[in-house]
Amino acid sequence: MAAVHHWTGLEARALRFALRMSVRAFAEHLGVAVRTVSKWEKLLAATEPRPDTQAILDTALARAEAGAHLRFETALSEAGRPGQGRQVTATGPRAWEYESWTDDLDRVVVALSRQDFLFADNLLNRWLARFKPLELDDKGLYLFARSTALLGDLQRDQGAVLGPMSAQHSYAGARSVFAQLDIPRRVAQLDLSLAVVAEMSGKLETAARHYETLAVDDRLSRRDRARARLWVGTALSKDGNHDYAARVMLAATREFEDLSEPDDWSVAHQKLALAHRGAGHRDQALRFIDIARRTGVTDSPMQRVRLDTAHGHILLSDPATRNDGLRILDDAAKLATEVGLSHQLGSIESIRMTSEGASRPRQR
Repeated sequence: MAAVHHWTGLEARALRFALRMSVRAFAEHLGVAVRTVSKWEKLLAATEPRPDTQAILDTALARAEAGAHLRFETALSEAGRPGQGRQVTATGPRAWEYESWTDDLDRVVVALSRQDFLFADNLLNRWLARFKPLELDDKGLYLFARSTALLGDLQRDQGAVLGPMSAQHSYAGARSVFAQLDIPRRVAQLDLSLAVVAEMSGKLETAARHYETLAVDDRLSRRDRARARLWVGTALSKDGNHDYAARVMLAATREFEDLSEPDDWSVAHQKLALAHRGAGHRDQALRFIDIARRTGVTDSPMQRVRLDTAHGHILLSDPATRNDGLRILDDAAKLATEVGLSHQLGSIESIRMTSEGASRPRQR
């Protein structure tokens, strides 16, 4: 929701437009003289309402409906762009835009956790398309970089890993801006995201090396270092080194328990299950996946798909439970298709094909 810290005639006119009132109706709505509103309309940013009138404008904006707030933001944005009004000199975001941008990024985080990709994409591009980095101050650059990093998360979750419109490209761009702003923690977090991209694109040895370095990187929080340690195990397991991977993952799991991070703790058990499945320890794998299923986040389609994929993969390793495994994979594939998780859908298809090949009788 927009907020104005300092009203000028420019913001007052934008509010009148947003409320869809005439000059006279707006003056009556505020309880001021018509000539006062006319003065605001003429001088715009060159005039400021009196302190008591500033408070009246605050109240009028706060009581406006949601649609009026959106029209207010739009009117101010259009007025503040270069060439849109001769009396407006600002070229970067105004204070209210920073607040709206920050609020939108919080909404993006929630949308991504629910895999509401369309909503997240609309919110991000609302800001990334509005401003160029060269017209932003440090606060604006921070929001721009954070938006670009979240765009990378969206692209990664949708399976766009490499290329000009990919997670790798967005993460690299965000990292460059955070490095320019000299924010080491954010730079390290982007290094971690780029290592995930390397793993997803099949560069397992490269990813494992990066994870190992980041697992002891003081720029990262203790939680992020534990995640890096867990992902070392993931890369090792994908590369066939299942027993060592399980030991590394178990250390990360204990770290998440010490940190009281239940979601990460559950994900770690899911990955442990797959490592034990790869090592041929089916009973251990079933035990760990059962823990993950009982404690995992249930309102995230992404996590439901991952849990079901891991469970189905484990069940496929025994002919007695193969049909159950295929049924669970079918459900996971259906959900992945519904929410647009192309990378997970590809993993499910790969598991199916591998299972079909293993179940065919060998010809002599």
